Amino acid sequence: MSAAVEMAMKILVLGAGGTGGYFGGRLAETGADVTFLVRPRRAQQLVEHGLVVKSPHGDIKRPVAAVTGECVKPIYDLVIIACKAYDLDGAIAAIAPAVGRHAAVLPTLNGLRHVDVLAARFGPERVLGGVAQIAATLTPEGEIHHLNRVHSLIFGERSGPPSPRCEEFAAICARARFDSRLSDDINLELWEKFVFLATLAGMTCLMRAGVGRIMKAADGEALMLEMLEECRQVATASGHTPRAEVLARCRALLTEHDSAFTASMLRDIERGGPIEGDHIIGDMLARARGHGVTAPLLRTAYCHLQAYEAGRTAG
Repeated sequence: MSAAVEMAMKILVLGAGGTGGYFGGRLAETGADVTFLVRPRRAQQLVEHGLVVKSPHGDIKRPVAAVTGECVKPIYDLVIIACKAYDLDGAIAAIAPAVGRHAAVLPTLNGLRHVDVLAARFGPERVLGGVAQIAATLTPEGEIHHLNRVHSLIFGERSGPPSPRCEEFAAICARARFDSRLSDDINLELWEKFVFLATLAGMTCLMRAGVGRIMKAADGEALMLEMLEECRQVATASGHTPRAEVLARCRALLTEHDSAFTASMLRDIERGGPIEGDHIIGDMLARARGHGVTAPLLRTAYCHLQAYEAGRTAG
C-alpha cells in the first residue's frame, strides 16, 4: 500500500482529552489527516495554545484541526470515540452527523456495553473493537499529561478477518509514537481488558485504596484474586476465556505489593465526580447473573458504587 493511499484516510477524534487527545496527537504528528471534534471552550484552547502533551515518550505542542458540533460533516472514514462510558449518549449525538455511508466507528471505551449500543445505532458492520491502554489526564489549562510509559492501541474487526480499513489504519498507526496492533480476535481482547478492569475498579473502589495498600491487608491478596476469578468465570461463561498468559499478567499487576496502581474510577470517586460503575461493575454483574455465575464480591462492589452515586446525586 502506497503512502499516498495510507494518508487518504480522514480521521475524526471525538474530544481532545487524555485518551483521544494523546492518540490523536500522536497520529497528527505523522501527518495523518486528523480532526478533533470538541466543545467550544476546548476549541478555543486549541486555537490559542495548540495541542499540548507532556509525555515520557516525548512532548507534543502543535496546531491541530478542530471542529465543533455545528460544523461536523459526513466526510470522515474513521471516527474514534474515546470518552467515558457515562458520556456515550452525548457522544453518539455528537458524532452522528459525521458517520456517513462508508465511515467506521472505533470506540475505545471501557467495558463492553457500549459496543452493543453503538452497533444498534450505526449498524454492527460499522463498529470496530478497540482497546486503549493509557493513563493520561487533561489539566484545567488544557494540557494532556501522560502519567506513565504505557501507550497502546489495539483494534480490529469484531467479525471476520482484518479488513482493508483496519489495515489502512494500522499502517498509519505504525508511523506514530505509540504501540499499536491490529488484532485478529479483538472480542477476546475486549473481554480480557474487561476482566482486568472490573477486578481493579471493583477492588480499589471498594477498599478506597491502591493495589499496594490492599496487599498490606491480611485478606487483601486473597480477595483480589477471588474478584479476578469471578470476572474470569463470567468471561468464560460468555464464550471468551482469557488466555493463561494474560491472566498471569493480570495476577502480577493486581498483587504487586509496592504498587500505587488504582483504577481511574477510584480517582473519579475521590474528586466527587460521576463514575462508570453501571458500565463496568454493574454490567459484569448482570452478565454473571445471566449465566448463573455466583459473584459475591461483584455484588458488594456494585452496591458500594451505587451508594456512592446516590450520595453524589443527592448533593
